[in-house]
Amino acid sequence: MRCFFALMTLFICISVSGQQRPNIVFILADDLGYGDLGCYGQEKIETPHIDALARDGMRFTQFYAGTSVCAPSRASFMTGLHTGHTAVRGNREFRPEGQFPLPDTTVTIARRLQDMGYYTADFGKWGLGYPGSSGVPTKQGFNEFFGYNCQGQAHNYYPDHLWQNDQPVELTENKTENAIYSADLIHGHALEFLRQRNGTAGRPPGRDEPFFLFLSYTLPHAALSVPHDTVYDHYVRKFHESPRNQAETPRYEKAAFEPYPHAAYAAMVTRLDRYVGEVRALLDSMGIARNTLVIFSSDNGPHKEGGNDPAFFDSNGPLRGIKRDLYEGGIRTPFIACWPGTIRAGAVSKFTGAFWDLYPTFCEAAGGKPAVAAGRRGLAIDGVSILPTLSGDTRHQQQHDYLYWEFHENGGRQAIRWGNWKGVRLNVHATADAPLELYDLSQDVSEKHNVAAQHPDIVKKILSLMQEAHVPDKNWPLFASEGGMH
Repeated sequence: MRCFFALMTLFICISVSGQQRPNIVFILADDLGYGDLGCYGQEKIETPHIDALARDGMRFTQFYAGTSVCAPSRASFMTGLHTGHTAVRGNREFRPEGQFPLPDTTVTIARRLQDMGYYTADFGKWGLGYPGSSGVPTKQGFNEFFGYNCQGQAHNYYPDHLWQNDQPVELTENKTENAIYSADLIHGHALEFLRQRNGTAGRPPGRDEPFFLFLSYTLPHAALSVPHDTVYDHYVRKFHESPRNQAETPRYEKAAFEPYPHAAYAAMVTRLDRYVGEVRALLDSMGIARNTLVIFSSDNGPHKEGGNDPAFFDSNGPLRGIKRDLYEGGIRTPFIACWPGTIRAGAVSKFTGAFWDLYPTFCEAAGGKPAVAAGRRGLAIDGVSILPTLSGDTRHQQQHDYLYWEFHENGGRQAIRWGNWKGVRLNVHATADAPLELYDLSQDVSEKHNVAAQHPDIVKKILSLMQEAHVPDKNWPLFASEGGMH
């Protein structure tokens, strides 16, 4: 199969010879809410660089994550599949570290771009396969990786080790004190990767190839932990926050007690904002900003862990729910795309899309198409390319029939967006015919009014779409009748 893709790629590359293919940078925040950015209405946290990204590019108002927790949301992005089809549908941990792995048969977006001549790198949090498994980054299409293999370990911002490709990197200083802040170290590796693309002497592998850079940053995921610098001090003064009692330390605070959680969360978001600004400044100084597609998003809604308080910041904006919910606040995400000369500055899009759309979008931007196989509409993936929307050609933008999510924690949940209708079902592990909640998002974006009783025909349609979208997987049974393990 790999040989077949390589041959197809050769023909694609020949057909687009003479074109300069863009670099692709995908910046993924961790548990950042829809309302946590100034450009999405945030009033307490300062995010000038991400706001500038939105002014220079296109801001989406109806874009969705893969689902409402880390691993399956990232699997959806990597595979172009929604969570009714992905091989990873939940946060299942393996000891001593790592998560349920992507199988070796997976053709990720990184693998496709790699086969199309891109040099690929991921800096940040992985969470899609324990060390030595089929799911590690270097076996899933990445030439380089630096960061956390395990998302459970990533709760600690002062770890005793990280991973570089397939080898652990010991951070011995952190065994005795909080010396090395992992988010800064990971970001530093990402910047060095970019600087090497601009070098002339001692060129590293991939120096002359277009690159795909996945910046899977851990900020602002719990624990709330950040260096107490001038930005942190600024928020302590700004919020007039009373310090917490250390006896009430949440379980996520493994490495450091945080007395001012509001200030810490805001400082983490602003630190992430600084990272985005530094990446963009470096792309500009290298002279490659106009040939680089930069996308910023978050993997799910805001968390309420480690002392975080999304209500204080209005982190989900007008939306209902947070992380682990399939209501809008758990899955609708900030999504910004910038590509000078291709994407019109200051544009706002209402296109209804999701993470699985990035697979075909990146492939098309690179001059190719995603793999074709048997399946609904003949596609092996669920996504549609949003390149027409990005380039302003909305007349030729393919639309989704519907969007689907499933969630395997908290009793099992399903959700569908079909046009402006949103259907949600809870506790489906125990009750396969659990009732459907129905919301009209055109009138009720906060999902306050369940109108299922007034629209039995719509309920029937959405239930049929849920049945179509969910393909049973023995590793991820959604209903008791499917057996397996939860």
